Amino acid sequence: MAGRVMSEAEASAQVELDSGKRVKVKSAHMLLKFDKPAPAVLLQSAAALSQTIELELAYECASDEEFGFGDLAQDYFSTPASTTEQVAALLCLHEAPHYFRRGSSKGRFRKAPAEIVQQALLAIEKKKQVQAQIEAWSAELVSGSCPAPIREQLYKILFRPDKNTPEYKAVVLASKSSQTAPLDLLQNAGAIASPWDFHWQRFLFDLFPKGTGFPALQAPAIADDLPLAPVQAFSIDDSHTTEIDDALSLQGLGSGSVTVGIHIAAPGLALSPGSAIDQLGRTRLSTVYMPGYKITMLPDSVVQAYTLIEGRDCPAVSLYVTFSEDTLEVQSAVTRLERVPILVNLRHDQLDERITREWLEGEDQSDHADVPVSRATLGFFWRLAQTLKGRREVVRGKPENFNRPDYSFKLERANNDTPPSGDETVVIGTRKRGAPLDLMVAEAMILANSTWGQWMASLGVPGIYRSQASLAPGVKVRMGTKALPHAGIGVPSYAWSTSPLRRYTDLVNQWQIIACTKHGATAALAAPFKPKDAELFSIISGFDATYSAYNSVQSSMERYWTLRHVQQQGIEELDASLVKEMGGGIWLVRAETLPLMFSVMGAQTLPRGARVRVKLADVDLMALDVHGTVIAHLDADVALTGMAAESDEVDDDDNLPAGPVTIAVDLNDSPQDLPA
Repeated sequence: MAGRVMSEAEASAQVELDSGKRVKVKSAHMLLKFDKPAPAVLLQSAAALSQTIELELAYECASDEEFGFGDLAQDYFSTPASTTEQVAALLCLHEAPHYFRRGSSKGRFRKAPAEIVQQALLAIEKKKQVQAQIEAWSAELVSGSCPAPIREQLYKILFRPDKNTPEYKAVVLASKSSQTAPLDLLQNAGAIASPWDFHWQRFLFDLFPKGTGFPALQAPAIADDLPLAPVQAFSIDDSHTTEIDDALSLQGLGSGSVTVGIHIAAPGLALSPGSAIDQLGRTRLSTVYMPGYKITMLPDSVVQAYTLIEGRDCPAVSLYVTFSEDTLEVQSAVTRLERVPILVNLRHDQLDERITREWLEGEDQSDHADVPVSRATLGFFWRLAQTLKGRREVVRGKPENFNRPDYSFKLERANNDTPPSGDETVVIGTRKRGAPLDLMVAEAMILANSTWGQWMASLGVPGIYRSQASLAPGVKVRMGTKALPHAGIGVPSYAWSTSPLRRYTDLVNQWQIIACTKHGATAALAAPFKPKDAELFSIISGFDATYSAYNSVQSSMERYWTLRHVQQQGIEELDASLVKEMGGGIWLVRAETLPLMFSVMGAQTLPRGARVRVKLADVDLMALDVHGTVIAHLDADVALTGMAAESDEVDDDDNLPAGPVTIAVDLNDSPQDLPA
């Protein structure tokens, strides 16, 4: 700074700057006193002159000892140096720290070592080159072309950026210069091949950065000498299921005492905690499902070694529960490690329309001779499932309502072993929740998970439990190591144990159950995981986060394919019900025939739950979004205007237009003349 000295004492002075502000300056900080030119003129002239100083020459001219800026001005310019030249030298020294270091006091400097200068010059040159590269990449992006280095780091730039990288800086610069959002900019530049590729690559980047493949591992054989179970078991799954974890069997039908067998695939008999395959499962924690594709928790070779496939005797952890045939009261329960003959793998999608309530209860006398499991056996499981469900509902305090169907997605493609391309034709089907085969399996698995959970707790063996304190709003399902009640299901405890090929928590619980089966009362000493084991809490924490992320991915992929279905079928209108008012005249609605929730306008006067017909806007596959406008209120069968207006004078619904009404208003009309 430069200014005029208004008054001066021994150690300081009052200085008035050009702005008129007065400041107190220590004498040691007053580097140069002069009479002319004016302060502002001096700084302007000195700044211009400093830009002409050649730093290399100044470095050579400067003394090897500590020197003042006036000394450099005399060596570089002339002796004596003018005030402007001295200030120019001072500015130059301050702006070249790679050549000159600050000395012992203000206005004093030292030359930097030659090797440091060389390194600094190289760094400056490199910085210039990087900046030039950033500007070149930015120009390419703005012109509609994506440089290869940016394409390679696309998802890192978008979702987990290192803001110091030139690739990120180029995108930011291009975004600012083109006034375009980064995602739109990159899409316009061709960096994103398609909306599907964007969602798929982002999923891999977030959850599988090292890829989805497995190392070459061989499934270990089960060393235990397992007895052969005297049953013929059957499983019930969808056709695409390869990880068949569970099967059922029945003994003693007609004898008054019936034994139900729940047989679970037993990888826990071969795999051990800490093994290479266990580490794979511990990393993935669950199979990831999405329409037309899945990423398994374990390698397919391992899955095929332990899956309950038809036609062979499969190692299993079996729970046998004996019921009174008349009252269906539980008489006993026992767990065995054995080999189970698997008679057949039944498939939901092939049998759901034939194995109906009417057929199971004898009202439908169709033969269905091709079903390898007898009507009597399936009928008993149907009666048992309804009874178990009813008992749980008593504990819950209210019935379980399956008002909405489950939706299935089928992609018409040749190879399900590779990820979809995003352009496949998708067929969305429905399966009513609570269908007989579905309910049989569900109730059997709840029975097993609850029974084994209580058994482990009675032996002091820790497990991984899911619990819910009550059905009150906001009370969530928790995971922990204590056998607490699950109010949502209506059982005293619930330990996931029936899908060890698909969920890591189930494999952990299976190890604990195997220890209980082999060691009984001393199982707590032999189980792999002991009470308050820190490893168990770590597994729970990791699984909870990962499982939530996988569910989110599944929901996103299902939404993508639902919106693709809307596009492929040319659907322009949907019937829906109002779910929640979002504010600003916007409602969230649920489609009646598709697994789709979206926002609509034009339902301001309608109550929650009202059925409406909605005209859809364009689908945005990048944002996975679509919105619409209400065009009819289906409950009252009255078309709505764009303002959801009603008129007592309209008594012929057929005369109403199909879409929103547009009303031309002359603003000069008096208020009483304006339409409602």
